[in-house]
Amino acid sequence: MRSMKDITASGIKQTGNDTAGRTGNQKRIAIIEDDVHIGDIIEESLRREGYQTCRAYSGTEAQYLLADEDAGRKPDLVLLDLMLPGMTGEALLSWIQDIRDIPDIRDISDIPIIVISAKVGVDDKVDALLGGAADYITKPFEIKELLARITVQLRRREVSASTGQIGDCRKGQDEGKLIVGDLTLDLVLREISSNKSEGVAPVRLTRTEFAILRLLMQNAGQVFSKVAILDCISADTPDCTDSSLKQHISNLRKKLAEIGEGDCIEAVWGIGFRLKT
Repeated sequence: MRSMKDITASGIKQTGNDTAGRTGNQKRIAIIEDDVHIGDIIEESLRREGYQTCRAYSGTEAQYLLADEDAGRKPDLVLLDLMLPGMTGEALLSWIQDIRDIPDIRDISDIPIIVISAKVGVDDKVDALLGGAADYITKPFEIKELLARITVQLRRREVSASTGQIGDCRKGQDEGKLIVGDLTLDLVLREISSNKSEGVAPVRLTRTEFAILRLLMQNAGQVFSKVAILDCISADTPDCTDSSLKQHISNLRKKLAEIGEGDCIEAVWGIGFRLKT
């Protein structure tokens, strides 16, 4: 292997000492990269920071790695190249987003994915982020920056788990629901139902509607400004903007009305929104 300094042409730049990500704590990171040299450099850097690693060299191989229960512990984070042989990185992202509907392996759908790609176009970045990626970094890149981004995503995942969000709630059907008053949010199926409307079928939420309602239900009675809502749900719904948030909430209220809970989201004038308790 070439020295760590001689890797700019391969798509990675290295400057100074790697000090980011020193809190690896044996987190497991999957490297999905067909360029063996780039993968080796990333793997070496991650292991020096205390992370465990696993490798895949194509989208199809990544599917087996993520879905096979016998392959070992599921990764805590995925580093994904887009230009893979066979199944592309974009197709793999789509597959991961759809996997929540497969009972035996739906637990991988909340794993943060950082795309690492030579594609620098804005459309490529937007498509990946809207397709489920948590972050996007272009080649060539600094190892130090990549390690920092990994630290941020793992920290967000731990915060989500500690506050009872979807990562921890998928262990069982009873644990996979949020209940506030008569309103129930199914964290696995992204459906809402209410004791006020017996016999009415649960209503499916969009990804953005789900993120908004989950936030408000987990903090029932607390007022959130629009900026705070956007900040809290940004990792899950990068497509939601200041201008579209109001429409998403309006659509959510209509769906809540279908189950008899149309007035549960209250607009607090001049401040924001809250879920009434």
